[in-house]
Amino acid sequence: MAFSRHQRASTFSGIAMTVLFAFASMYIAQIPLIAALGFSPLVIAIILGIFYGNTLYHQVPKEWIPGIKFSMQKMLRLGIILYGFRITFQQIYTVGLPGLVADAIMLTTTFLLGYILGVRFFGLDRDTSILTASGASVCGAAAVLATEGVVKSESYKAAIAVATVVLFGTIAMFLYPFLYPLLDLSPMAFGIYTGATVHEVAQVVAAGVAISPEVMDTGVIVKMTRVMMLVPLLLVLGWFLSGGSGSAGERRAIVIPWFAIMFVVVAGFNSLHLLPQEVINFINTLDLFLLAMAMAAIGMETNISKFRGVGMKPIWVAGILFLWLVVAGYFVSKYSVAFLA
Repeated sequence: MAFSRHQRASTFSGIAMTVLFAFASMYIAQIPLIAALGFSPLVIAIILGIFYGNTLYHQVPKEWIPGIKFSMQKMLRLGIILYGFRITFQQIYTVGLPGLVADAIMLTTTFLLGYILGVRFFGLDRDTSILTASGASVCGAAAVLATEGVVKSESYKAAIAVATVVLFGTIAMFLYPFLYPLLDLSPMAFGIYTGATVHEVAQVVAAGVAISPEVMDTGVIVKMTRVMMLVPLLLVLGWFLSGGSGSAGERRAIVIPWFAIMFVVVAGFNSLHLLPQEVINFINTLDLFLLAMAMAAIGMETNISKFRGVGMKPIWVAGILFLWLVVAGYFVSKYSVAFLA
């Protein structure tokens, strides 16, 4: 057992390793150049973890591994739950029906397209296809982490999905400010477009800052509403992975992501505004730290040699999804505002 009397010290040593990596990622993310590029501590943490995991990881005592896995699993779920303190139901109401519709359409179509492309056209395994699709359709690295908790895949597959988020989310960050004067979208519509299609929250902020305060504010609210839609996605995914509509004898127990349900409960509590803003800010910083620990642990458990068997297929899938987000997202955002605002 990880926390038995004889194993406890070694387990805490493994956890301490992920804590150090989380501190490092938080520090690096504050470097002006890195911050300007919009790289979140989560992305930096998994990069550091992968580097360490493929260079010096063999020197880690095997007794420490349970502690690293604890961060990868338990800290991950706690981090997803606390993520609810970033959202209020009032924010969702402020965006209104156009933002909700744009989020729902883009999330659903992007996820389904990613799964179908991965499994049917590119021959990817189911788990990699699902994780790549969730990263593009919902909220980047955080969505990959949450989905991994339902899929229960090998850690390197989550790392592959996060890599696609880094690549195409970074491209989007620079592309959207360039597109703004070229597209016939109002600031509100472009904010919805940004929030409903860009991968990471930090990337939405970075793109919005380069355009206008109105675009950034609308984009962040729409993005956080999209984050909340992760919960119904995980519930449906749990049902699908249990066997869905198959015969009763073939079905597995439905995977219920309780951490995702608690995420909504926390968001509801946050909507009551019972805690001072200083406390909320502290919780959000702690949450980011916990998720960075989980990302570092995933990176440490990721052997780069396993990527060779997958090749460029996830990149191709994620690239097509990126084009879908950019092109289809434009029309969805435009007509959502035109008909529903």
